[in-house]
Amino acid sequence: MRSFTPFRINFGWRRALITLGISIAALLAGYAVLWFVPPVQREPAWGVQFSKSHAEWLKIDWRVVYAALLDDVGVRRLRIGAYWPEIEPIEGARRFDDLDWMMDTAAAHGASAVLVVGRRLPRWPECHVPDWARSLPEREQQGRIVALMRDVVERYRAHPSLAMWQVENEPFLTFFGECPPPDRTSFEREIALVRALDPSHPILITDSGELSMWMRTAAAGDLLGTTMYRVVWNKLVGYWSYDLLIPPAFYRLKAWLAGKPPDRMVVAELQAEPWIPKGDIFTTALDEQRKSMDVARFRKHIAFARATGFRAVYLWGAEYWYWLKDRQNDASLWEAAREVFRVDAAR
Repeated sequence: MRSFTPFRINFGWRRALITLGISIAALLAGYAVLWFVPPVQREPAWGVQFSKSHAEWLKIDWRVVYAALLDDVGVRRLRIGAYWPEIEPIEGARRFDDLDWMMDTAAAHGASAVLVVGRRLPRWPECHVPDWARSLPEREQQGRIVALMRDVVERYRAHPSLAMWQVENEPFLTFFGECPPPDRTSFEREIALVRALDPSHPILITDSGELSMWMRTAAAGDLLGTTMYRVVWNKLVGYWSYDLLIPPAFYRLKAWLAGKPPDRMVVAELQAEPWIPKGDIFTTALDEQRKSMDVARFRKHIAFARATGFRAVYLWGAEYWYWLKDRQNDASLWEAAREVFRVDAAR
């Protein structure tokens, strides 16, 4: 008897390939449509991310930079971190002087602050641990950071400049930073702790804008924050731009799929500084720095973030603008930022 099994197998493979091809074509066609979705005509609230330790790394006076952002640029929204190494550099000797100063100075200028708590906070190495605690077992480290979070929330929950909390930073981004593997149970406990201690302020949770679909983070907080880095560098391909790959509507689509309306979405980090190939700004020529950030690129990123229609945008790189102006005699980015915040003040 003649067997038709090979024919059936061949036909099955062909049908699977045709189905796969149709599916891929439909996805590509759907993605192409995103480029023709008109931008949202909505001016977001503008703010900046600020890091004391990053300003110190740039060898500039962090208090002077912070004050200049408020007084000269006109910033009225800040995103700052309660960094464990800064608050407790010596075991058991917590000091809140610097964070108090930042919060109080913001309040004196009528500015608000997103206060980031936890171990994984903005800027390298992502997970910030004081030297004395690095050798502690992971469970003990987690216990120490929870105790610190409790102190921070209780200290600032009634502060006039506090707008919202952010718990951890991109908690499930596994391939970047010097961090232990993500622990969802511990993360959820931290959120529950902050909510129990301060039910009156919303909680922001952040995720990667380019490397995540936000499904694990969207429901965890009241607001969802995305990063937005448009020009990056890696050793395999050099500089890499998302300009022709990801349109503003892509972020709106992801927000919709994740169940977050635009007024619950925040751009937590909009790239407004260069991506330094080897991480050392002091040995990188200005011409090289300008390959990934200059005034034209800055304005392009501003327009892109505006087109998403999200409620607020925090610019990443304010310390760099000051360094460029003060140490390199180039105020171009500083002045470009002033333009943005003049518009913000007129809202």
